[in-house]
Amino acid sequence: MKKILVLCTGNSCRSQIAEGYLRYFAGDKAQVYSAGVETHGVNPKAITIMAEDGIDISGHTSNNITEYQGVDFDYVITVCDHAKERCPFFPSKAKKFHENFTDPAKAAGTEEEINEVFRAVRNTIKQYAQQFVTDNLK
Repeated sequence: MKKILVLCTGNSCRSQIAEGYLRYFAGDKAQVYSAGVETHGVNPKAITIMAEDGIDISGHTSNNITEYQGVDFDYVITVCDHAKERCPFFPSKAKKFHENFTDPAKAAGTEEEINEVFRAVRNTIKQYAQQFVTDNLK
């Protein structure tokens, strides 16, 4: 079974969404973890937006990258430029991937406008996760 780490700045939105979809699409082909170079807690809007698509991430926790230094990952996916730049080095044979997704937590406007940003980012990450599993977990 492959081990995947999704890494973001605060492990609150993008990495949580990616973890949820990667778990969903990978099924029993992978163990999926997410972490941040900081921890900000799981964003309640990310939980709500994922639930709209039938994915429950309400039990996820916000974890720091240092918690996984002993895990031998097969893949590390950074989902924001900031995490890619700040990611501490840890010895690993992991194949590294990077995709800079928009941070929905920085959205401004009405409640519905903010929700639309979250949905758009969610859908983009969903497509990425599905393609990642197709390409890498055959």
